[in-house]
Amino acid sequence: MKKLVAVIVGVAVLPTFAPVAQAQGLEEVFRQVNPSVVVVRAKGRDVGAGGIIRFTETGSGVLISAGGRVMTAAHVVNGMDEITVEGIASEVVRAQIISSDAGADVSLLQLERVTAAMRVAKIGDSDTVRIGQQVVVIGAPYGLSHSMSAGWISARWPPNTIFRDMPLAEFFQTTATINTGNSGGPMFNMASEVIAIVSQNISKSGGSEGLGFVVSIKSAQKLLIERKRFWSAFQGVLLTGELAAMFNVPAPAGFLVKTVAQGSTAWDMGVQGGDRLVTVGGKEIAVVSEDNIEKIRNKLASVPAGTPFKISVLRGGKVIELAGKTKGELVKF
Repeated sequence: MKKLVAVIVGVAVLPTFAPVAQAQGLEEVFRQVNPSVVVVRAKGRDVGAGGIIRFTETGSGVLISAGGRVMTAAHVVNGMDEITVEGIASEVVRAQIISSDAGADVSLLQLERVTAAMRVAKIGDSDTVRIGQQVVVIGAPYGLSHSMSAGWISARWPPNTIFRDMPLAEFFQTTATINTGNSGGPMFNMASEVIAIVSQNISKSGGSEGLGFVVSIKSAQKLLIERKRFWSAFQGVLLTGELAAMFNVPAPAGFLVKTVAQGSTAWDMGVQGGDRLVTVGGKEIAVVSEDNIEKIRNKLASVPAGTPFKISVLRGGKVIELAGKTKGELVKF
C-alpha cells in the first residue's frame, strides 16, 4: 500500500514542475532578445482601377549590426516611398534599403542612427537547426509591437522546393504563430540566437491557423551580405512575346514600370510608373528575359559608387535615354 501511494504522489508532482521550467526559459529568451527586435513601417503607392492608391505596410525586423543594419522581409519594404523603424523604446528612425532579394523575400535596411535602447542580435548557425527544436518568434502581429509566440520547427525545405516564386531561399516550417505584421521579424532558438527571418504562412483565411514559413538566416546572409544584391526600386511586369509586341517594345523584351520608389535613382532620373490599370491578354498591367535582368542587377551591384549608367525607356511611342549614377551601398534604381 505504501508503494502504491508513493507512485501516485510522484505522478501528481511531475506535471506541476515541467511547465514552470519551460516558461522560465522562454521568459529569459524574450528578455535577452527583445531589444534587438524592431517594428518596420512603410508607405507606398499602387495602381488600381481608380488610379493611384496610397497604402501602408507594417512588418518586423531585427538589428544585426552596431552600424544600424536591419534584416526584414522584402515584401514589406520593396518599392516603398518611405521606410521607418521603431525600436523597443518607441523611438522612430528613418531607414533605406541597401540590399534586397524578392526571390528569397529578404531585405537589408540601413538605419539613419541606432538608438540607445536598441541591441544587436546574436546570429546563430541555421545549419544546426533540427526538426522538433523549440523556437521563438517576436514581432508586431496586427501592429501589436514586441509580441512573442513559441513553437517548434516542423520541417525543413531546401531552396526551390516549396515556393516557386521564391526559389533562392531555404525555408523552415514552424508551429510558432505567424500573423500579418510578423513578416520580417526574427526567429530565435533557445540560445537567444537568430536562426531565421519570418516570411509568410499558408492558410485558407490568411490567419495563423495555417503553416508558418521562415527563411533560414544562412540564406539571408548569403543573399544580402555575402552576395551584394542590387535593389530595383520599381515594381512592374516583364513584357515578352505577344505582350511585348502589343506594346511595340523595340526589343525582344522589356520591363513595364508600375510604380517607382521616391528618392531612388530611378525616381531622380525621371523613370515614371503608371496611373491606371488595363487588361491585356487577360492580365492586368499598369500603364530581355528574366536571366538578362538578373545579369544587369548583378553588374550594377558590383560597380563603385558614382558610376554613371544609362537606361532606355519607351514613353509616348518614343525611345528616350535617361542617365544616372549608382549610390554605392545605398544602391537604388
